[in-house]
Amino acid sequence: MLHPDFLFPAETGARGVARRLYGEVAALPIVSPHGHCDPAWFATDRAFADPASLFVVPDHYVFRMLYSQGVPLEALGIPLADGTPGDAEPREIWRQLASHWHLFRGTPTRLWMEHGFSTLFGIEERLTADNADRLYDLIAGKLQEPAFRPRALFERFNIEALATTESAIDPLPHHRTLRDSGWAGRVITTFRPDAVIDPDFPGFADNLAELSRITGEDTGSWNGYLAALMQRRAYFRSFGATATDHGHPSAATADLPHAEAASLFARVVSGATAAEAELFRAQMLTEMARMSLEDGLVLQIHPGAMRNHNPSVFARYGRDKGADIPTATGYVHALKPLLDRFGNDRRLTVIVFTLDETAYSRELAPLAGHYPALRLGPPWWFFDSPEGMRRFRELTTETAGFANTVGFNDDTRAFCSIPSRHDVARRADCAYLARLVTEHTLDEDEAREVAIDLAYRLAKSAYRL
Repeated sequence: MLHPDFLFPAETGARGVARRLYGEVAALPIVSPHGHCDPAWFATDRAFADPASLFVVPDHYVFRMLYSQGVPLEALGIPLADGTPGDAEPREIWRQLASHWHLFRGTPTRLWMEHGFSTLFGIEERLTADNADRLYDLIAGKLQEPAFRPRALFERFNIEALATTESAIDPLPHHRTLRDSGWAGRVITTFRPDAVIDPDFPGFADNLAELSRITGEDTGSWNGYLAALMQRRAYFRSFGATATDHGHPSAATADLPHAEAASLFARVVSGATAAEAELFRAQMLTEMARMSLEDGLVLQIHPGAMRNHNPSVFARYGRDKGADIPTATGYVHALKPLLDRFGNDRRLTVIVFTLDETAYSRELAPLAGHYPALRLGPPWWFFDSPEGMRRFRELTTETAGFANTVGFNDDTRAFCSIPSRHDVARRADCAYLARLVTEHTLDEDEAREVAIDLAYRLAKSAYRL
């Protein structure tokens, strides 16, 4: 199903270079420094239940497309907001995918899924309504074999490190099980404190109370609140965390004097206005940078999405159901307070992502090309696609180079798409580098070094793995 030259240049000379470069990186270990896989998969090592729960239910890239064409989420088995599992039959979910397969033409989702079908299950025919049941049975049968359990697949995929993402108040039971299991696979957590630093996060007041309960700190006071966050960061580090992650609506940062920050926190605890909530989030990014200098955690900022844009879907199914929509996002002024204070400190690493492609060449590449603390994250969510990757390299390389980026970040929820996504990224980068070689702006031996950097070394270094 997969042509050996897929994503390589059509021009013969460049294609030959791309093939050679890809040959150097295709088998490198996978470093997956940020994603949303369920750590329970690896802690329990239970077989994946069926093809639908492997490919459809956890992957909002898949079900958002089906929903956009009128397939109700209840027909796809999506759990309700309160955690109640969906009651759609797995085979019927799979049939929905097969009968709507044409919707994914030209999308990266189809590349990832067909890559998995081919490389994992030996399927070399296109999914259709006619073959849906037969392919379902083939995959379902394979999933019951020991070689297809999560830990075995982790090793088969040649994953060197995989980071999941958990809330700051998560007790991390699955990571504890993993740590105590003796299994050699490296699955670590990432500290995501949105629930306790974003006043607009649902249940913010209750989350602060829980933060107080589990740390023993007074989260009604500014100093106690900061101490509680430091304690939780240390707890996450004990389970391997090397990074924090922040999904704020904007990239705004602030650097208020201590007394003003304490006063703002008191207002936030009692009920913040929209302006106060935004200022508090901005202040907390700078506080997180300060804490990162103390404990060494890498700071990731994922701004620029209006999250849960569809209120009906949010009310019934909760967060992260494919309705986070990109917004125009500014960085030059937004990041300045944080960069004024910490941007020149080489001990700090701040990785900035964007959903606003117009910001790549205008703002982000020049910033990352200057400040020692700043690195530019790769395309993600809507733009982690072959075309998005090509545009990213074209818009950022001239100003930021390659070393001020962090390689590839798969940001996945569907475990079996990880090797597919990394393969697509490696092919796309080799295609871009091949063009530079054939245009005589880069020698092939240098392109080989860069290809290895982009596929492996930059992510490993940036995330301190």
